[in-house]
Parts: sequence; structure tokens; C-alpha cells
Amino acid sequence: MTWQFSQHQDIGSGSVVSPGTISSPWTPVTGPPADSNGPGPDTKNLDVGDVSDDEKDMSAADAEGVWSPDIEQSFQEALAIYPPCGRRKIILSDEGKMYGRNELIARYIKLRTGKTRTRKQVSSHIQVLARRKLREIQAKLKVQFWQPGLQPGTSQDVKPFPQSSYPAGKPSTAVSQSDVGALQAPHPPVWEGRAIATHKLRLVEFSAFMESQNRDEPYPRHLFVHIGGPALSYADPLLEAVDVRQIYDKFPEKKGGLKELYDKGPQNAFFLVKFWADLNSNIQDEAGAFYGVTSQYESNENMTITCSTKVCSFGKQVVEKVETEYARYEGGKFIYRIHRSPMCEYMINFIHKLKHLPEKYMMNSVLENFTILQVVSNRDTQETLLCTAYVFEVSTSEHGAQHHIYRLVKD
Repeated sequence: MTWQFSQHQDIGSGSVVSPGTISSPWTPVTGPPADSNGPGPDTKNLDVGDVSDDEKDMSAADAEGVWSPDIEQSFQEALAIYPPCGRRKIILSDEGKMYGRNELIARYIKLRTGKTRTRKQVSSHIQVLARRKLREIQAKLKVQFWQPGLQPGTSQDVKPFPQSSYPAGKPSTAVSQSDVGALQAPHPPVWEGRAIATHKLRLVEFSAFMESQNRDEPYPRHLFVHIGGPALSYADPLLEAVDVRQIYDKFPEKKGGLKELYDKGPQNAFFLVKFWADLNSNIQDEAGAFYGVTSQYESNENMTITCSTKVCSFGKQVVEKVETEYARYEGGKFIYRIHRSPMCEYMINFIHKLKHLPEKYMMNSVLENFTILQVVSNRDTQETLLCTAYVFEVSTSEHGAQHHIYRLVKD
């Protein structure tokens, strides 16, 4: 069985973690981690191909002939003039003829240099440069993982234990057998089966964003990804199912990995989210901006939750952050809010490098091997409350970030 994503639209809407959160620094993997598939990530080989890609590049370069500086210059000019058009053809108004992009690039090179390059040679050269560029980008991601000003082994934004302003449990009440018989079985909450939720915990909102420190910016906040939006109803469809075994290779498989967690259960707590991330930011000063993540959960139970976020590359854990959140009693429910949690340097650098790739397909090739595994558990019982696997592509929609949620099953 194979699975495909369908694209559904979700239009998104003091700079420290809230006092309700105990947050560890982002912890890099410096050696073979206990919960990875093997040795830590080797940035030399973090590309979209395998270790033989260099040989492929060399053989492709031989096939396409020598690209002299004047040909290369004309080639780069043509790339800028003729944007990717997929399978569509471009009609030249002065000739009325239809050309594919590679044909137009070859034609431009001929007009500028007098030298001939075929459509296939242009296609081969584009692929060679794309693979080379992707390897350069991934190799440059050897960055510092620690947040500025933090040292390994320290914790940030530690809050005191909460005051006991509400009872830890519900008072026991004697109920007669006749009373029980008179009660009708209630409908399950509307979000069960339709959102990232179980009867114990529900994800209300999740967003990753960039925020300008310049108050004169017309749009100071940009959402890369976002889950939230209008309230659900019983008329909304139930989540589609995806076999969890189809994504095992995208996440750590040993201790603490997706396979072990799923086998341990409860299996109704496992979800997959496909994000189409919006990288088209209008913020001018991106280097000085704040990069953060905000999430909110709610429950009918008073618990202390632990949220582990693992960033993975090629199925291996690169960096992890663990945050502990205490409940606040609001509106008859217990709310867990992790507010403006800073992104790690790895993620910030990854976003910068990704945005500078010239083509959307290059970005998607990199994102194909980039995943995030987020596990929310009960700190005291170690029970998994929610486990969400995130995979990514780049949004091509004018409406910004989009997402689709699936439930993970094992048929």
C-alpha cells in the first residue's frame, strides 16, 4: 500500500517561554545516539542522493560537454529570464511557436554565444548543479546547536511549581444504580477522530513563526506553519489513515523512536501531519528576527506534561528539546500553553539556507529528508498522550501555510 497527500488549506492568523514552562536547551546529537538508527548524522552525506552522487555528477558533466564561462553566464541569465513552467510550453509572441523551458535556455545560449547546447544537455546541467547546490547547503548546516547565552546542561525559563488553586482530583460522589441507568451514553467529543486529539489531551493550536523586532514593519509576524482555525463539527470528515510502517524510515527506529513508541501505544494517540510551509516572508530584517514555536493543549485532567521535539535528518535525530508544562485551569478545562519557545540555531540556519535555494523543487528535495517527531507524555506516568510526526513541502499557494492531518494505523 502506498499513500499520497492531498493538499488542504489552512490559513494562519516579551519574547520568552511562558512562566508555565520548564524548557531544556536544544540538545545536539554528538555521537551515536541511543534513539537513532545508527551513528549521528554525517553532514558530508546530507544530500538528496546517495554516496555515488559525485560520480553521477561527473558522468553527467562528461555527457553534457564543456561549459565554458560564456556559456555558463548565458545559462544563468536564461534561468532568471525563464522561470520553471512544469510541463507547460511558452509561446514566443514574435514567432508564435511553443517552447519548453530547456529549449528556450538552449536557444538563448545559442543567440548569446553562438555555441550549441541541446535541450537534453541543458536538462542534464540543471540536474548536476541542483545536486551540487543541495550538497553545499546541507554541508553548511554544521552549526552551533546551543541557544545564545546558554551552556550545555543548563535549563532556561524554569518556573516554580504551581500553586494548588484547584483540586488534584474530582471528589468522589456516591451514585445509585438507578441513577447510572438513567444516564445516557454521551457522544464522544467532536474532535476525537477529526483532529490531533484523544479523550485525554487535544492539540488546540500549533504554529512556527518569525517575528520582526522592528515595530515599523507592516507585517511583523510571519507564519511558516500553523494548525488551528475554525471549530470542528460532527459534519466534518474523520481523518484519513496512513500505515505507520510507511514512515518508519523517516524517524529514529531504536530506543525512543517512532516504531517503539507506536508498539507501546496507545495507538489512537499517533498522528501524521503534512505541512506545506510558507517561506514567502515580507519581513525585511530576517537575520534579527525572533524565530519561535507556540503550542497549546487542553484536557479534562490535571496533569504535568512533557513535550519532546526531535528534529531528524535522513531518519536520524539531529537535535532535541524537552519542555515541561503545568496545567492552568481556565474555562472549566486544564490548559497547557508553551508560548514563544525559541527555535534552535539548527532550525534557523536550515530555514535561511532553504529560502535561498533558487527552485521550489530543490527546496522540496531537501525537505524530503527532513522530519520532526513530537511526543507529549504524562510526566508522572510516562504514558504517551500524543505523538505527531511532521513531514514537509513548500507551499505554492497564495494563501500561505497549509496542512493535512492523518491518523497513523498498522493494518
